[in-house]
Amino acid sequence: MTSRYTPKLAALSALLLAAGLANAAALRVTLSHDLDSARPSETVTVPWKEVNAALPGALIQRIVVKDAGGKAVPFQVTNVAPQAKDPHNVGAAYGELIFQHSFKAGEKSATYTVEKSDAIAPVFPQQTTARYIQERLDDFGWENDKLAHRTYGPALMAPAAPGTVKEVLQTSGLDLWFKRVPYPVVDRWYNKGHDHYHKDEGEGMDFYNVGKSRGAGGTGVWDGKALHISANYAGWKVLANGPIRSIFELRYDSWDVAGTSVTEVKRFTVDAGHQLDRIDSTFEFKGPATLTVAVGLNKAPTDKGENGVVDVKRDKSTGTLLQWIEQRSKGAFGTAVILPSAQDFTDDALNNLVFAQVKSGEPLRYYAGGAWSGAKEITTAAQWQAYVADFAKRAANPVKIGLQTQP
Repeated sequence: MTSRYTPKLAALSALLLAAGLANAAALRVTLSHDLDSARPSETVTVPWKEVNAALPGALIQRIVVKDAGGKAVPFQVTNVAPQAKDPHNVGAAYGELIFQHSFKAGEKSATYTVEKSDAIAPVFPQQTTARYIQERLDDFGWENDKLAHRTYGPALMAPAAPGTVKEVLQTSGLDLWFKRVPYPVVDRWYNKGHDHYHKDEGEGMDFYNVGKSRGAGGTGVWDGKALHISANYAGWKVLANGPIRSIFELRYDSWDVAGTSVTEVKRFTVDAGHQLDRIDSTFEFKGPATLTVAVGLNKAPTDKGENGVVDVKRDKSTGTLLQWIEQRSKGAFGTAVILPSAQDFTDDALNNLVFAQVKSGEPLRYYAGGAWSGAKEITTAAQWQAYVADFAKRAANPVKIGLQTQP
């Protein structure tokens, strides 16, 4: 989940920062929320301009973030939304300071401090990563410590040159790679070769089937009878690349929806410790005031010969579409989409679908991902349903942030 920094809190913070600016030695960050349940791996984001105002000249390699007990914790500073150029080299041009806190059940608040440091900040373990995979037909891969994914680019859908053999697939579905280990595996698995990452050699494997389906969280435009889908992604941009959060965008060229030309840009936010990623999909079109966009899960997501039994659950109150799949030999796994603005559910020949209305240029936010019993964390349908329900609740009730300077 992501913390919420509201305008009201921003205004209060500005007054507090101004009052304490002259002698500020630390920025106090107070987190609060109203839920009774545990909230592991909550991602906290603080605008860097607030850090810079409280700690003038603070640089990302010379700060420390400490919990209430004084212990230093991993952090990340992004450049996703830079405030300005930094001609005087005073640390004014970064985007957000990011760290995580895990609330225990019943814990409603927590406090951290951000301080300047004479020591250089360490390199923290890489828990999330995203990159373009040119060496595998323009795949794009991303992962955190729980799960890995990929999707498919232009080279995969291009016809094979005369006299050559090449895989050809046109799909904008999203793939899952199931991990047993917390460290990054995407590069290691690609280096092993295509056949090897379909076998579990100790770290997990790719057994999820995408094909022409939406995979685990792909989108399309629903006309009431059929789903109109884009081709493979056409362009990519990495905006942040861990260690705690990775952010990237995939661009899809225009496709026709009953005479209306539609384009899409997906922004993925991938946080450490989460089974589902946040996806903000922005569709551009002219003519209709709105379109109906559906997010899907493949009805037949298992490998050949696994004879998977797929149990589907739908919850309109939270916009949750959930699957639990029992396989013959490769363990059980779950997939899910949470679409908070959902209107209803439907199916087509390939997918279970949940849909909502969108306006041109306005992002549609949803969450998508999965879990595998082989990771030994979520091993039953009941556990998966509970995890996804809790995730939806947390998404609807973000953590609040307060800022105060300390002398």
